[in-house]
Amino acid sequence: MRIMAVGDVVGRSGRRAFCKHTPKLKSEKNIDIVIVNGENAAHGKGLTYDTFMELLSGGADIVTSGNHIWDNRDVMRVINQEPFLIRPANYPEGVPGKGFCIYPHRDKNIGVLNLSGRTFMPALDCPFSKAMEIVRRLKMDCDIILLDFHAEATSEKMAMGFYLDGKVTAVWGTHTHVQTADERTLPKGTAYITDLGMVGALDSILGVKPEPVIEKFLTEMPVKFDVAEGPCIYNGVILDIDNRGNYVTDIERICDEVQV
Repeated sequence: MRIMAVGDVVGRSGRRAFCKHTPKLKSEKNIDIVIVNGENAAHGKGLTYDTFMELLSGGADIVTSGNHIWDNRDVMRVINQEPFLIRPANYPEGVPGKGFCIYPHRDKNIGVLNLSGRTFMPALDCPFSKAMEIVRRLKMDCDIILLDFHAEATSEKMAMGFYLDGKVTAVWGTHTHVQTADERTLPKGTAYITDLGMVGALDSILGVKPEPVIEKFLTEMPVKFDVAEGPCIYNGVILDIDNRGNYVTDIERICDEVQV
């Protein structure tokens, strides 16, 4: 089995790049399942019903998210209805949506879990204890378990990778929009990368136009961040998973330029 995890899609340009390049990769690389982080898909912040459906039509099977999932209220049209849209599981009890899903594929059940870090991030419930709680539940029904850990600090992401090493199939980080070059298999067999990166404008700062970001750093005054356009970077990883043992045999990093 081949599973592709794709980094944060940023705005219209990112959606266009995702919808253009994903079908090509699925065909060329024989991808079975595509998981993408969509929390920035709508205008660079949040997710809407229309942008969610656009990601699905572009090749996504499962959409994960993060702290920006609530930035567009239109997400409420879809967050409780769609079985394969998830938000961080360590939000307090009663928050809309769900933190994990089970995706059936042929004779396998793939459990996908979403968590948010707490270092330089909103103060949510402990992601480590929540991870172990949900992993124990998923192990009863799932052959493969995958985690999108939406976090700022590289140390927190790495700690989660080693914490779950041997307990889940793969752990990848999202949120920083900058791909890291540390894809590897950890000592006990879990595939890991600190951050997938993004699908967004190449000549940008994290997918938005550079000028207002620079102005913000220079003046500390409020500014409006607009999504950048032009050629895009498409970041992610492909996981090769042994069909008999359900372990990762290879992790391949994707860093492609896409004209949109």
